[in-house]
Formats: sequence, C-alpha cells, structure tokens
Amino acid sequence: MPNIQLLDGKKIPFKNSINGFDLAKKISKSLEKIALIMEVDGKLKDLSHEITKDSNVKIITAKDKDGLEVIRHDAAHIMAMSVQELFPGTQVTIGPVIENGFYYDFARKEPFTNEDLKKIEKKMSEIIDRDVKTRREVWKREDAISHFKKLGEKYKAEIIESIPENEELTVYHHGDSWHDLCRGPHLASSGKIGKAFKLTKVSGAYWRGDSNNEMLQRIYGTCWSTKKELDDYLNRLAEAEKRDHRKLGKEMDLFHFREESPGSVFWHEKGWILFQRLVEYMRTKQRLAGYKEINTPELLDKSLWEKSGHWEKFGEHMFTSETPDEKTFAVKPMNCPGCVQIFNQGLKSYRDLPLKLSEFGKVHRYEPSGALHGLLRVRAFTQDDAHIFCTEDQITQETLTVTKLILEIYKDLGFKNVILKYSDRPKKRVGEDEIWDKSEKALMSAIKKSKLDYTINKGEGAFYGPKIEFVLRDAIGRDWQCGTLQVDFNLPGRLGATYVDSKGEKKVPVMLHRALFGSIERFIGILIENYAGKLPMWLSPVQVMVLPISEENNAYAKKVFEDLFKEGIKCEVDLKNQKINYKIREHSLSKVPILLILGKKEEKSQSVTVRKLGVEKQITLKKSKFLKDMQNSNKLPLN
Repeated sequence: MPNIQLLDGKKIPFKNSINGFDLAKKISKSLEKIALIMEVDGKLKDLSHEITKDSNVKIITAKDKDGLEVIRHDAAHIMAMSVQELFPGTQVTIGPVIENGFYYDFARKEPFTNEDLKKIEKKMSEIIDRDVKTRREVWKREDAISHFKKLGEKYKAEIIESIPENEELTVYHHGDSWHDLCRGPHLASSGKIGKAFKLTKVSGAYWRGDSNNEMLQRIYGTCWSTKKELDDYLNRLAEAEKRDHRKLGKEMDLFHFREESPGSVFWHEKGWILFQRLVEYMRTKQRLAGYKEINTPELLDKSLWEKSGHWEKFGEHMFTSETPDEKTFAVKPMNCPGCVQIFNQGLKSYRDLPLKLSEFGKVHRYEPSGALHGLLRVRAFTQDDAHIFCTEDQITQETLTVTKLILEIYKDLGFKNVILKYSDRPKKRVGEDEIWDKSEKALMSAIKKSKLDYTINKGEGAFYGPKIEFVLRDAIGRDWQCGTLQVDFNLPGRLGATYVDSKGEKKVPVMLHRALFGSIERFIGILIENYAGKLPMWLSPVQVMVLPISEENNAYAKKVFEDLFKEGIKCEVDLKNQKINYKIREHSLSKVPILLILGKKEEKSQSVTVRKLGVEKQITLKKSKFLKDMQNSNKLPLN
C-alpha cells in the first residue's frame, strides 16, 4: 500500500491513488478550506493531481511563498480574461508573476487608460465572485498552434512554436469561455484568489524584450492574500512615491538629466558636494583598510577586451569608437582589465599579497532607453571598485575582511539589515569547471565562517567567477542589491598576471572583484529615498543656512557664515530681500538640516537661533557653542 509522507514525518496510506483535495481533507477540515496547491516530491502540482506512488507531499496555503505566487498567477489569468471580455480582439502574450504582483502583455491598437484599469478591476471582481472552475488539459503541439492561430492569437502560436518538442504542452481553462497556454499550477477556482488585488499601471513593452519587435501594452497588478497586506503594500508605494529621488533631487537642487545624454547625470553644485563627500568617506575607509587608490583610462583598445573575454560576453553593452587609423576602442564598462595592467607593472612576490587596488572609475554601459530610471539605472556611473590580488589560501580571510568592511560602511550610512546572496556558475561563462569548483568552494567557506544569513541564486554568478551580493533593506522595507564580491581565477591568467611564490616559481594570483556601493550614483539615489532627503548631517551638501531677519543683520550673518566656513562646515548665507518665513519654507523644502535665524537680539549677544529640519521649537545658543557642536557633527563616521 503506497504512503504519503508529510513534512512533519507523518505517513498517510492510500489504496490506489489520491488527489490533493482528498489528501487535505484527510489531514484536517481546516486545511481543506485553505489548501491552494501542493508540492509533490519537490514539484508544484494542482490539487486535482492524482498521486499514485510513495511521495513526499506538502499542502501549500496562502501563508507559503508558493501559495501567494499561485494566487498572483491566477489573478494574472483572470485579468487577461477580463481584458478579452471587455476589449474583444485584444491578443494576450505572456503574464508572469513578479515581486509583489504580476503583469500581462497585450497586443491592442488603442492604449489602455486609467479608466480602463478600473473597468478591468471591476470585471475581475465579478469573475472571482462567480467562482469559475479551473481545468487543466494536455494538448498536442500541432493542435495547440492551429487552435491559437484560428483565434487570431499569433503571439501565443509563436510561443508554442518556440517550446522544445519534447516538452508537455498544457492549457488551463477558467470557466467555459477562456483559456491560456500555461505550465501551471493553478487554483481550483477563481474564488480562491480573493479581493486583495489592484491594477497599478500601464507601460510599454517590446515583444520578447527586443526593441526591434512591436510594442505591446503591459498592465501591472499587485495581489496579496489579505486586504491588510494589500493596504500595507499600497501605503509603501505611496511612501515610496513621496521619497522618489528624482522629485527630491529637483527640490534639493542636486542633479538633472537631459535627452542629449540619456542615462548620464548632470550634477549640480550641491549634488556634486554630496558625491564628493561620499567619495571622501569611502577613500578614508579604504585607506585605513590597506587599499591603494589607482586610476585607469576610460578608453581601451578592443584587443584588451578580447583577451579579457568581455568583448565576447559583454560587447553588445559597450560604447565603441573608431579612430582615423582604423583602430577600435571601447569606453570601459568595468575597471578590471585596466587594474590588471597596473598589477602587471613590476615583478610581484607572494610577500606583496594580498595587494588591494581601489579605483573610483567612471564606466559606461548601454542600457535600453526604457530601462533608464533616474540615478538608479544609468548608462554612465562611477564604481567604487577594488581588486584584491591574493593567493588561494588567502581567499577566505580576504572575503571575511571585505564582508566586515561592507557591513561597517552600511551601518555608518544607516543600513543595519543586510542579506547575503550567493551566486554560482552561470551557463555562459569562461574557465574550466575545475577552476569554478575551487572558486565556489572558497567563497562558500567564507560565507559559512561569517555566520551571516544567506540565500543561493543558482546560475547567477559573473561569467568569470561566483559572487556574493550584499542586499540592504531601507527605511520602508525595500531591498536594494548594492555591494558585490566576486572570486576570479580566470581574468588574471588571461591577462598575464603573475607573482613569484615562496619556491621562486611563477603563479597566477586569484583576483577578488569588490564593490561596496556598486554605483555611487545609484547609492546616492538609494540614500536620498531611504532618508526622504533628510540626509545625515555629515553628508548634507548644505549643512547650515544662515538667514538674517533683515538687511541690517547682513553683516553679522556674513561673519557667522565665514566662521562656519573656516571650520569646514558646508554652509550658505541667504541675503535675499525676502521675508524670513518665506526663506524658512524655501530652505526647509530643500532639506537643509539647520537654519540659523539672526536678528538684532542674536547680533547683540553674539548668539544664533537654531531651527532644525522637522522641529518646530527653536533654541538660541552662543555662536562659539554652536561652532563647537557643528565641528563634532561634521566628522566622518569612522568606526
């Protein structure tokens, strides 16, 4: 008699076969009500699936990640069903689950409007209320292609034609009137989705992500297991909108973008002060950690990129230039090959290792115009890069040292919640498997010794080696992938890097690629959104704004400004002939942390009235006391 083993070790016998509905009922009546799908021997299945042999089974509910994803998947299907009921002739293409929700791409001449989204939401609710049943069918490839072509669904037919011939084709029916090609699994009926969903926006998307193909319309939605979760998420979205770094960057007069140079930042004075302050902090931290700062050219001959392997694997993302002597140069998309050239100058001994070379290198990478997003996705950015040349025996310790440095820096900048993600070899890579085995083993050893929580991203390593990604969580619960550490046994050898070991023999060093922020531009965007523009005092591009109440106080205001400036305080004085309340509103909007209000009383007593951002109560201090306090507040947060 076959047995089903549950997660808790309990075994349930059955005679010939049993489906998920009956199994959930057999376990408990309460589980029967909340069961959504099941996992059978590690594979997700519909509850209607018949189990015919000994199996390990888990009943999935909305509390499980897979349960929430299947709810979102069904919501995507019901959205597509609603669209085709409301707008006949619209073609459906693909509709996957994504983080926090789902989307579906549609081919339709007329653009969807916000009013259309409301209509679609209403129709979705109606279909959910009808509780239409779900049915799975296996179709023959030729029948499926013919069927969807007859329906005028050319995109769906094209998808089927691209599926390997040995792969099973399944079609899911939702009620009697709508169906779609899908691997599944799915809920038993539409009523299981619930009403905790909302359609959020419409955007353009190229068919198969190729800009040479036709433009489709993508409708995004979010879906949760409870109304409270939905409301919490929508509140986070609203908060994120308030914190949008593009909006705040304009209010704070930090930067702007132009069509003449898409994906490149035009830094204003205040933004550049912020940028340089961050570099100053990083430069100091790295120097204390034993790094030597270098700088390499932005233009390098194509031959070097061919040697490194970047031309083959990354060439389509490079900007190139042809010279009159018919040479091809590439604007560097990364700093690594240039750094190896510096390592190669002069004979290196094992006593020189580990050698840590850092660089604030400007790199350029082609990103499609539609992917650009303020500071968060650009074409030109500055990497806080470093490359550590070491022996195999030093990998684990250096990885631990880098991890400690990254966590220190994130803490200094207000991020305490950090997650590690480990990525191993991708399909498209360079180097022998034996070398990859060494790299992955060394990096995993370091991760385990760090005793930090980590997840594994299968196949997401760099083309030359495995990597660790450092993901930080911001003030409103969003995750940002920032720092990286990559082990590379390949590039040094390809570019002729060697050192002399203790036996006098030449060896190829291991190269650790390390970035703490990843992109300084992107990290500034993250900082602005995390702090809602209210940056820590030491980072603020304008720390103090001196505001005389009237023109007769201008001389004293200038003197206070000069005293602050001489102490290295980033300050400005506003001598415009405007009312003091107007000035306070203006500079509060610009997120200046401290406003100094100076009138007759302050001038006579050689004092300043201090108004802090977000605090209504003002305090009056002696000018000397305020200067001393500011000196302490302006120090770099070095551990």
